This record gives sequence, C-alpha cells and structure tokens, in this order.
Amino acid sequence: MKVLVTGGAGYIGSITCKALEAAGHTPVVLDSLLEGPRVFVRDRIFYEGDIADRALLRRIVEEHPDLDATIHMAARIVVPESVEKPYEYYRDNVAKSLELFDELSALGKNRVLFSSSASLYATKEGFEVTEDDALDPPSPYARTKRMMEQVLQDVSAATELRAIILRYFNPIGSDPDLESGIYAKEPSHVLGQLVMAARGQKDSFTITGTDLPTRDGTGIRDYIHVWDIARAHVRAVEEFDAVLEKVQAPSVIINLGTGDGVTVRELVGAFQEVFGREVPISEAPPRPGDAVGAYANADRAAELLGWRTELSLQEAIASALAWGERRQEILGYE
Repeated sequence: MKVLVTGGAGYIGSITCKALEAAGHTPVVLDSLLEGPRVFVRDRIFYEGDIADRALLRRIVEEHPDLDATIHMAARIVVPESVEKPYEYYRDNVAKSLELFDELSALGKNRVLFSSSASLYATKEGFEVTEDDALDPPSPYARTKRMMEQVLQDVSAATELRAIILRYFNPIGSDPDLESGIYAKEPSHVLGQLVMAARGQKDSFTITGTDLPTRDGTGIRDYIHVWDIARAHVRAVEEFDAVLEKVQAPSVIINLGTGDGVTVRELVGAFQEVFGREVPISEAPPRPGDAVGAYANADRAAELLGWRTELSLQEAIASALAWGERRQEILGYE
C-alpha cells in the first residue's frame, strides 16, 4: 500500500514511516518542517509544504494516484505552549486540518487515520478509561484534538470520507535502529527531561505536581513504546475497511496504550533502575494545562486491530537513553 503521512518528519511520524516500510508499504511524507527535522525524512518520497495547501495536495495525488490512505499526524503538540499561543494551535491543528480533509475528500482519498490524544479524558476514579468515557480536555492543545475528532465524525457521517481516530497515550522511546527519536533540544515530555537530567544536561528532573489524587501524588500516565504505536498504525492501514465494517460505522475511536498506569514517581524509579544510578530530582507545581492523567483500556484495539503492545517500559527507557547518546550524530546537537 502507499500511504500519505502528514508530519512524517516528526518523532512519531518518522518512526511510523519506518514501520510502514518494514511491513512492505510505501510512505509519502508531507511536512512543513516547522518542527520535524529534514534528516528524519531520510530518502523517502517527500513534499515540503503545508497541509492546507490544496494545490500541493492535488499535485501529490496526481503524482501518486495509488495512495490508499492518509495518516494525519501533523500538529502542534506542546501543552504549555498551547496555553500561551492558542491562536496558533487552533489555526494549525483545526483550521488547516479542515482544509486537508475537505481536499482529500474532493480527491476521492477517503481513508483517514487521525492522531488524537488521551489527554482528552476526564479524571476518573481508578484512572482506567475506555473510548466511551467522559471527556474534559484541559488545554487548548487537547481541545484542538477533540474538535478534530468531532469534525471527522461529522464529515464521515455526511460524505464518503472514513476515519479511524487513534487516541495515543504517552509515546516514549525511539525507533529500533536509533535513526529517529525525540528531536526537541529541550523536550517537554517527561522521559526526554529525565534523559537530559541523567546525562547532566539539566541540574535535575522536575516532578510537576506532587499532591494530585493518585497513589503517590504524582500524575499517572500510560507510557507506550513508540514502536508499538507505529505498529498500530500499520495494522490500522492494513485493516482499515475491515475495522469500519466490524463496527458498522463511518468512523471509530481506538485507544492506543499498554493498559497499565504508571505514576511519574514510578517512572523515575524504573528509569533509575535501567540507568543504573540515581537522577537528581526536584519538585514543582503542575504546569498550565497538565492533566492528572489516565491509562488505557486497550481492549478495542485488540478486538478491531488485532494489536497489543509488545515492548516493555524498561525497553522504552533503554531505547530513549540510547537515542540520547546518538542524537548528536544524527541531529548535530545533544
């Protein structure tokens, strides 16, 4: 199959492209390079441009009329930045995605996989959430993801467009060959911050939020190896029509997680175990827009995609540490 991957120069996008190739498929990358580095594209078919550029989308389809599906990953994703810059988040994540979906529909490219987020879920007793649980997106970033879920549900009900919406929990780690990983010079995500502290690039790792209603007062997450996330996309592309046939609907939402909740303190403990020594720790209040957290009930992914995670938290941590050693070689900075 041939698959258009928007945001294919990004962290999850580039690793998903590799997983597609490993399964015998051909990714076609569309990325503005606003964030993702050009080196992550490697030698793949690549178009540098904006997802809302309808003329460019028409050219891509003219040059690749055999595109079978689109994986839409391109988005702004930093929660605190979304609080500071809501306009940019609604413009890029919502308005531009609307243009993309409308043009894909006009071109007859009606299979869309959408990257959504587990940050949408309302805090729930026990913290395990199914796709049907209550939502309470706490940040502009999360609200853009919820809006696009609703857009896809409405558009697929009214047109030939069909959508599989994948709610990611917390991707960590790097690709198996250490060719791509977290690229931000100072990652906002917890594991990237831990790696920096472990390598002496930060004075300490800061736990943000220590009096939350969890078993140890720190946020709870479902940390999933990014290679497992990438594998889930391959399954969703391959089984796209069969999945929607099973649910008898034009769209469906699927959680992608391990099914195991891990607090930030527990993650620190696991990290130190893999790293082999302690990391300096400090504490601070929650960041703007931070959620208490949740972990996935992943039964629907197993049922519809035949997918469950295969890689452990420790394996994800080890790959993140290995990528921390490799970043300089690939990206030119640590």
